[in-house]
Amino acid sequence: MSESFQLPPLEIEEYSLSNGLRVVLNRDEAVPVVAVAVYYNVGSRNEREGRTGFAHLFEHMMFQGSENVKKAEHFQFIMKAGGTMNGTTSSERTNYFETLPASQLPLALWLESDRMRSLAVTQENLDNQREAVKEEKRLRYDNQPYGQIFDLINEMIFRNFANSHSTIGSMEHLDDATVEDVQEFFRIYYAPNNAVLVLSGSFEPDTAKQLVETYFGDIPSQSPPPELDVTEPVEVAQTYREWEDKLAPFPAFLIGWKIPKRRSPEFNALYLAGKLLYDGESSRLYQKLVKGDESVIQLFGFTDERRGPSSIFVGAIPKPDKDLSRIRDIIMTEIGHVATDGPTAEEMQKLHNQLINDAVRMRQSSMTRAQQIAEYALYDGDPELINSDLDELLAITPEQIRNAVQTFLNTQNRALLDVVPAGKNGHVDAAAS
Repeated sequence: MSESFQLPPLEIEEYSLSNGLRVVLNRDEAVPVVAVAVYYNVGSRNEREGRTGFAHLFEHMMFQGSENVKKAEHFQFIMKAGGTMNGTTSSERTNYFETLPASQLPLALWLESDRMRSLAVTQENLDNQREAVKEEKRLRYDNQPYGQIFDLINEMIFRNFANSHSTIGSMEHLDDATVEDVQEFFRIYYAPNNAVLVLSGSFEPDTAKQLVETYFGDIPSQSPPPELDVTEPVEVAQTYREWEDKLAPFPAFLIGWKIPKRRSPEFNALYLAGKLLYDGESSRLYQKLVKGDESVIQLFGFTDERRGPSSIFVGAIPKPDKDLSRIRDIIMTEIGHVATDGPTAEEMQKLHNQLINDAVRMRQSSMTRAQQIAEYALYDGDPELINSDLDELLAITPEQIRNAVQTFLNTQNRALLDVVPAGKNGHVDAAAS
């Protein structure tokens, strides 16, 4: 039975430096590589009104040079050492990570510590990266069909500004930002006591600890960031909106629900419900809408996992001349079936097989391990949760899934965004939704 499936526990050692930097070591000698992940406890949720986009701006700024590393040299050092690297921003955190041959661990730690200690926050770098962010927004959001719908649905789901505004942020706010604004943001949020450093892969622990102390130990800590309130009312902020997308070739729609925070039993149940409904070709909605009546060009669904109130989206791009309201009815009817009957035994077995497969694949990559460990350390204060997260999900019962879907998804408390191509306003039957 899958419920009794056991993965061998990962080797986890956690400690803190005197400046508050949390360090987690996960030694695994299977492959002679090491992954280094630095997670800062700052995302778009920490931004204030009038100053959005700072968290994402910093993802760019962090590659613009520091005291001992010139602009663009971070990339060059990593590539020449045979490694890979990147950084990303979410509502919850900003992270930076590299995977290198095991012998190159000192290089990775030196690079990450130098920019934590002495990022070059200059007017020139700020101006350059403002323009880089604007170009990214144009390419990924403004000039892509359906590129803005996920930001729009977030504004419809959440009422609290910390939750509702986009990670890319406002270009006007970035234009208004001064060097002093940006330096203050760096001082508050890019402090060692606001970060987690994870090493996963092939290293000698005592040597790694000495290197971490050498490179990070004397970076000064800062006062803790301001307290953050991400609480939400139960109701979504807006139940319906029609939006004209000048680049969309076809109409589309997106339905969003507000759900409890990550790792709560209700969230876990809804995460599994999402897999059941829209994840993969064997999912219920794919079988009905894509395989069955072939009414949609694309079906998409996503569970947005946050430390506070989270969300689930389901949407579709229907084929030309297909009835959008009928497709939405099929989605809601299928949600109603799960809310009434729950998943079948066969579906539960499939879910368990997927979870086990995902967990095994995660462990095969030193970088994926490092990132998951960093999330548990940063969000939950316990990196050891990586050794019990699979058990938590396997323990969710069909009845828990049924109850969670009935409470949070099978309800009128949801946001519907109708996307209409340019010049087609009013062609969507909002009442039928």
